Amino acid sequence: MTSMAEEVIRTTCSYCSTGCNLEAHLQDGKLASLRPAADYPVNLGKSCPKGFHLLTPFQSPDRALTPLLRRERGGPLQPVEWDVALDAFVSRFQGILRRHGPESVAFLSSGQIPTEEMAFLGALAKFGMGLVHCDGNTRQCMATAAVAYKQAFGFDAPPLSYKDFEESDLLVFVGANPVIAHPIMWNRVKMNPHNPTIVVIDPRRTKTAEAASIHLALNPKSDLTLLYALANILIQEGWIDRGFIERSTEGFEEFRTHVSSFGLEMAAAETGLQSSAILDLARRIHESKAASFWWTMGVNQSHQAVRTAQGIINLALITGHIGRPGTGANSITGQANAMGSRMYSNTTSLMGGYDFLNESHRLHVAGILGIDPETIPRQNSWPYHRILQGVKEGVIKGLWILATNPVHSWIDKSSMPEVFGRLEFLVVQDLYASTDTAQLADLFLPGAGSGEKNGTFINSERRIGIVQKILDPPGQALPDFEIFRRIAQAWGCGPMFREWTSPEAVFQILKRLSAGQPCDITGIRDYSMLLEKGGIQWPFPAGSDPREATAARRLFTSGRFFTANGKARLHYEDIAPLPEAPDAQFPLILLTGRGSVAQWHTQTRTNRVKMLRNLYPAQAYVQVNPRDAASLGIGDGDPVKVSSRRGEIEAQATLTEEVSPGQVFMAMHYFETNLLTFPAFDPYSAEPSYKLAAVKLARK
Repeated sequence: MTSMAEEVIRTTCSYCSTGCNLEAHLQDGKLASLRPAADYPVNLGKSCPKGFHLLTPFQSPDRALTPLLRRERGGPLQPVEWDVALDAFVSRFQGILRRHGPESVAFLSSGQIPTEEMAFLGALAKFGMGLVHCDGNTRQCMATAAVAYKQAFGFDAPPLSYKDFEESDLLVFVGANPVIAHPIMWNRVKMNPHNPTIVVIDPRRTKTAEAASIHLALNPKSDLTLLYALANILIQEGWIDRGFIERSTEGFEEFRTHVSSFGLEMAAAETGLQSSAILDLARRIHESKAASFWWTMGVNQSHQAVRTAQGIINLALITGHIGRPGTGANSITGQANAMGSRMYSNTTSLMGGYDFLNESHRLHVAGILGIDPETIPRQNSWPYHRILQGVKEGVIKGLWILATNPVHSWIDKSSMPEVFGRLEFLVVQDLYASTDTAQLADLFLPGAGSGEKNGTFINSERRIGIVQKILDPPGQALPDFEIFRRIAQAWGCGPMFREWTSPEAVFQILKRLSAGQPCDITGIRDYSMLLEKGGIQWPFPAGSDPREATAARRLFTSGRFFTANGKARLHYEDIAPLPEAPDAQFPLILLTGRGSVAQWHTQTRTNRVKMLRNLYPAQAYVQVNPRDAASLGIGDGDPVKVSSRRGEIEAQATLTEEVSPGQVFMAMHYFETNLLTFPAFDPYSAEPSYKLAAVKLARK
């Protein structure tokens, strides 16, 4: 018997930001198995259920196979060839731009496509097509962390290495639930040999809180008060690193004055915590040799999110818990390539971490790309919610949505179909024509999934990991990179992108853009080096010791930051009131978050995997404290109505002590949840505040 030829192809998972590496084993060109890579420094042979089934959704029978065009308003989407689709794309968008100007067409993209595709899209849209307003769904998850780091450190630079999970003797998780949201990161916590104290600060008793040493179940959105109170205690008690503060920070005296009013009794009253618990945490931070602070969406998705994230950063700075093994103020990113989006998508910032408003930056980027500097916009893009407002106001008349489903995921989304109905032309580019957003499209373009293309992702620890093609996309579906290339040719700006021939060619362009920046990757030779080294963390400038490529590397080891004077800035402000507080009519606080390890965002992919569907409830549910349920006559499993000032939905009641009295919880993945959420936005990051809304509950 002749043995079958086996091939092994490595790729990076395209779900969360952990950046797990997976090995696809093919026999005679057909997929035989998909396994976590045992020697990859991120996941060390582990995977969550989503990773094991990464490729299954790409093989779903309902994949979009051809472009689809709606030839008349109200008519059906009909299959067309690519040349017809491209002609419609170009003629309709160019017509809108001629009539209404460069601000009349925009795009909304995703943190789940490779960096090279993000860069091509951003360059094509802004430099080639002449658009101004472009954003991505990373606005919904990571804009807060990006702004917080930029303001404090001078650059969007998460300082962590995953090795820090194993080297801390105190880990403080604020608004983070890694047991569910980032289980492979939690596995690294469990590998910690130092018997660390794990503190979870979260209103809800999450799975991470259950696994922690200490759970501080504070009142929703009182975390900034707690952080300022902790800083005040540390300063008053002298539990700070005065040498580090003097050498490496600025604004300390002003910060000291600000937090001095956050006394222990006041903080206890505002947070609902015992004074002794607050003091105990401050003492533990002081006594720790290596304290690390971790946050994610519970902080980022808030009405005062940037200052809350900086409240965490401030604790690390004033105690000197940064730049050493097991320390840091560490944002855990959401999507697989949100970090790539922050660096190279050309949306919020000029690609490579530059500034659209800075003439020297525009000239520099134009010189590297070999383009006319006048093609680079001299203004910043509107953020996501302002783009949608522009559609509502009739300023934006054409919209291109890629690899995201805002009709499902946007905050207070009930008006989305009506808003998109005001557009003259809506293009949706995705894997499935059946998503809530795709159903509203005038033109649908079938893209390829991460297992059907090449490129790179950048994970939470700044590690650039390889994405490799394993499967062919079905039918006429194409990698997004190829779609962008064809659009450039059809639009008439193809010569501008003559170097952009492949994802790896674009990677070389991005290297040039990174030169001299904090994210410098000029020392990474090519894709093969990324494969050889198990991914590489930025920065890795030219001249770096190749042996360092495999080391766990964290930032700010010298105590110098990316600001002009090398010092981190302490930011603070007064506590803002809740944008929607509970009252007699709507007496309960709605919390939202990830529901299970098997679900992802709007379930566009995970809902197409039977094994994953078996791991979570098919119907939307609401967690209710038994005391609240008893007062409302609600039993476990009862159908209930959940209402806010924006809408009413039906769900199944789940009685649990995981939520405190006066609070309820719904998972973000169900269509119903964001019919209830309140549309508040952080004033600095413009990130939506998904985590708090006033609701009422009634038995159906």
